[in-house]
Amino acid sequence: MQSIYNMKRVLVLGSGGREHAFVYALSKSPLLDKLYCAPGNPGTALLAENVPLKISDFKAIASLIKDENIDIVVVGPENPLVDGLRDYLEEEGILERTIFVGPGRDGAQLEGSKEFAKEFMKRWSVPTAAYNTYSKEGIGDAFNFLETLSPPYVLKADGLAAGKGVVIPETIEEARRELSEMMNGKFGKAGDRVVIEEFLKGIELSVFVLTDGKNYLMLPSAKDYKRVGEGDKGANTGGMGAVSPVPFANDAFMKKVEERIVKPTLKGLSEEGINYCGFIFIGLMNCKGDPYVIEYNVRMGDPETEAVLPRIKSDLLAHFIAMGEGKLNSEKIEISEESSLAVVTVSGGYPEDYRKGVAISIEDGISSTLFHSGTALENGALVTSGGRVMVVSALGGEIRSASEKAYRDVKKISFEGMYYRRDLGEDLLKYRD
Repeated sequence: MQSIYNMKRVLVLGSGGREHAFVYALSKSPLLDKLYCAPGNPGTALLAENVPLKISDFKAIASLIKDENIDIVVVGPENPLVDGLRDYLEEEGILERTIFVGPGRDGAQLEGSKEFAKEFMKRWSVPTAAYNTYSKEGIGDAFNFLETLSPPYVLKADGLAAGKGVVIPETIEEARRELSEMMNGKFGKAGDRVVIEEFLKGIELSVFVLTDGKNYLMLPSAKDYKRVGEGDKGANTGGMGAVSPVPFANDAFMKKVEERIVKPTLKGLSEEGINYCGFIFIGLMNCKGDPYVIEYNVRMGDPETEAVLPRIKSDLLAHFIAMGEGKLNSEKIEISEESSLAVVTVSGGYPEDYRKGVAISIEDGISSTLFHSGTALENGALVTSGGRVMVVSALGGEIRSASEKAYRDVKKISFEGMYYRRDLGEDLLKYRD
């Protein structure tokens, strides 16, 4: 029996499906004493104590950590990391006894600035697409650089844009128009500078690393689906679903990822004096068997987390403790052989205008795991409160069986205007057939 004196009080920051997945995984740990989620949602409230505070309110977060004797803080979204939450808590002396899962402002530049990330990759010979960065004053040079590339074109807002700051125009005319719109406020200040990249041909996947700055654990791979329409058509969204593992990410491919990308990335962070503790999400393109980095994120993805965490059989809280103690080299992550498929149900009209406050009905008999992403309680009734509403995550022996289970259970959820993609994972079936 685990000694009560070693049990941990944990705070998860955020309110979406990713944070619900963290709460779900951490709630299973025998090392857990008390679990909080701030601000949380109706789903996290079933497993943790929700605390109504804003994740941008660093002073309130610091007070909560002190008042409730929090041992471990897990940050879900990127904004508090980019804005320096870790730095603030360190300055307040709060992290002397509290483990913080997430980098400081310096490490968070990997996500907070596309330009910084590309320059970092160049410095440490991490394979990535050729690129240049431009501001509004240099739009003429940007147009000239576009002329040197072959379509399609990749335009990335330098700053944070809620996962929607990447545009891939098919023609040079469309690329010029999009570039002008980005530099004139389409994504707010995030588009003040724009990274233009060559388009890499291949198939995307995501790799996740938990690191203490020196040692690391490789989490399961995943593939997410950003486009709202089936067949990857339509507008970019925050994510319509995810599959884990990615069948083509075999041992040989993942060995390349570790040797060419993970190790050089960690070496670069260390040698540049960046004390990085937390997750690194590496967006990759598999180009004929070779991995190239599309982007870094400094936290887990959403909805990838809802597909990845259900496959981790070992104790996530124990891994976080080892990370905080700099002992990840002594940890072994256990991963289920089963496949996971997560289907996101969204409000009608998403990612554009959509209604909120729509009543949600859930039938009995769901065997998948439900993660709340954009829900709220109004007068005791469950209603929609966001574009992405609920995530249905199912495990199965293969992708096809996980898919059948997830889609069977999706039909047991209903709300007016509900939409979801019906083709998740189908593009990966050929790798198993």
